[in-house]
Amino acid sequence: MLGICRGRRKFLAASLALLFIPALTWLYLSAANFTVKPLPLSPLELQSSTLVGGAGERQALELRVREVEEENRALRRELSQPPRNPTHSNHHGNGNQSHPHSTEEGTGDSEAQKMFSTGNSSSCVQQPVVDKCETIHVAIVCAGYNASRDVVTLVKSVLFHRRNPLHFHFITDSIAQQILASLFHTWMVPAVRVDFYDADELKSEVSWIPNKHYSGIYGLMKLVLTKTLPSDLQKVIVLDTDITFATDIAELWAVFHKFKGQQVLGLVENQSDWYLGNLWKNHRPWPALGRGFNTGVILLLLDRLRKLRWEQMWRLTAERELMSMLSTSLADQDIFNAVIKQNPFLVHQLPCFWNVQLSDHTRSEKCYKDVSDLKVIHWNSPKKLRVKNKHVEFFRNLYLTFLEYDGNLLRRELFGCPSKTDHNSENLQKTLLELDEDDPCYEFRRERFTVHRTHLYFLHYEYEPSADQTDVTLVAQLSMDRKSVVQLDMANTKKALVVPAFETLRYRLSYPKSKAELLSQLDMGTLFTFRYHVWTKGHAPTNFAKWRTATTPYRVQWEADFEPYVMVRRDCPEYDRRFVGFGWNKVAHIMELDAQEYEFVVLPNAYMIHMPHAPSFDITKFRSNKQYRVCLKTLKEEFQQNMSRRYGFAALKYMTADNNS
Repeated sequence: MLGICRGRRKFLAASLALLFIPALTWLYLSAANFTVKPLPLSPLELQSSTLVGGAGERQALELRVREVEEENRALRRELSQPPRNPTHSNHHGNGNQSHPHSTEEGTGDSEAQKMFSTGNSSSCVQQPVVDKCETIHVAIVCAGYNASRDVVTLVKSVLFHRRNPLHFHFITDSIAQQILASLFHTWMVPAVRVDFYDADELKSEVSWIPNKHYSGIYGLMKLVLTKTLPSDLQKVIVLDTDITFATDIAELWAVFHKFKGQQVLGLVENQSDWYLGNLWKNHRPWPALGRGFNTGVILLLLDRLRKLRWEQMWRLTAERELMSMLSTSLADQDIFNAVIKQNPFLVHQLPCFWNVQLSDHTRSEKCYKDVSDLKVIHWNSPKKLRVKNKHVEFFRNLYLTFLEYDGNLLRRELFGCPSKTDHNSENLQKTLLELDEDDPCYEFRRERFTVHRTHLYFLHYEYEPSADQTDVTLVAQLSMDRKSVVQLDMANTKKALVVPAFETLRYRLSYPKSKAELLSQLDMGTLFTFRYHVWTKGHAPTNFAKWRTATTPYRVQWEADFEPYVMVRRDCPEYDRRFVGFGWNKVAHIMELDAQEYEFVVLPNAYMIHMPHAPSFDITKFRSNKQYRVCLKTLKEEFQQNMSRRYGFAALKYMTADNNS
């Protein structure tokens, strides 16, 4: 900051010099009755000048003027360079060197910023203190399938605003790790690193603490981050999964440089009256300093915490308080506050806009007067989006924006920050560059090689595995009879079990609970065989007339354009990725199954019903765009040629059947 003030004084002095020195020169020369000529630009010109009297004084003055001009040019060059940070002692690691920086420090000093923006030269505002390519570390405890969905929305809000490399440290159970590992592997976001830490290994560290909070045992694991995270990691931002960022996280990272003395925790004051103990009669919260602090957003100076023996500090405090409190009500937050109550010097209080808490009965509205004031939104209530708040509609829309945001749009390189080479991404880019962008079907061909961001979903269901190893995964509306799986020896034979498909034109339907009820609705015209009126060939080989009276599975033959819904073993051929959007994806897959000698067996007591919905974007393109249909026909022909090369004479029927259809 001092350096910048000095820079401004230099600039002012240089400006005055540029204004007054030529004027003084003119006065001096006029007073001496000299004839004023252009200043010589070289020693040769200086020597060749012929002046009327006082030649020595004139030469001295001209030399001095030229020296001042050279100094001014040097000063302008210096001022044109990016502002450099004043020298800091390296308290927090990561080397605070004089590099270009990415963002201003988020301290809430709005008055100083206003004075700076209006050109008040008496105010020198501290400049950014986060290096442009400095890695920001973020730790998140995430367990279970629901938490994994919430954390992705948080991550998208961080990625949307960020301008720095990020390193996420996830403390997860096995389910969340599988989901998130798959997500980030397929997401391939540049300058993002992800590490996982097994939450099950940490349970013994906190399981002795009774906790009434809905977060359960995982809500206590932020207490052991000093032991969990790498020993050489010096500082980290810790976030709850129900957080949404509305600004660059680098602004929060910059606040570490404001820590003084023994401050090791950055926290926002709790915005409810919980710790004041006046919410209801006999309300007895854990001890806290004033209103206490909320732990949804924490800045942790890990190296200092370790030196202060944080593990021993929080354990002793928890043991002492549990003798009278018996359990925690707000998980780790109660213990953090009890420690701070005894050691207030540990905390650096963050401005409240770094954790705008949207639980019921909070004072969060005092944290913001305008949208520009918002930094971090915290849905710290079991009600989440249904919480009562005067501005909840605005906050809900902000959250839903990131919930529905296309994560593929966040695959952008950071300008000026080279990221570690990803060979998969590198090979993908090389393949895409080999495609002809002038090809009318370029988008189709490109899509074949695109790696789609994959977010796995799990539905919670507790079951006991069957002894005969015939477990079946239910997909969408698919409902399977497990006796069929055993009888048809699915584990040892190539079979594709066909599920007869029907449809209704009614948006409300009493779903048939049996085959007899379905046949009754079929006869009354409530149901129809699937696509019988627009695409009969797609399901005709299922033989619905035979299915009406069938009591045992029966085999059907492949026919052109057959595209039934089937159940197959996990090791079956995958869909051909050239067929995206609308058209020929299922047809091509069924053709591949037939070429590999799968048997198509119709199940007699299974069925599915297609419900009406608005046309998809892709089917709209198929119907309205001639080029779309031309490209689909081209890809279809290429697929058939590939089939012919792979399967030889056996694939001839696919060519002839298509030509005859």
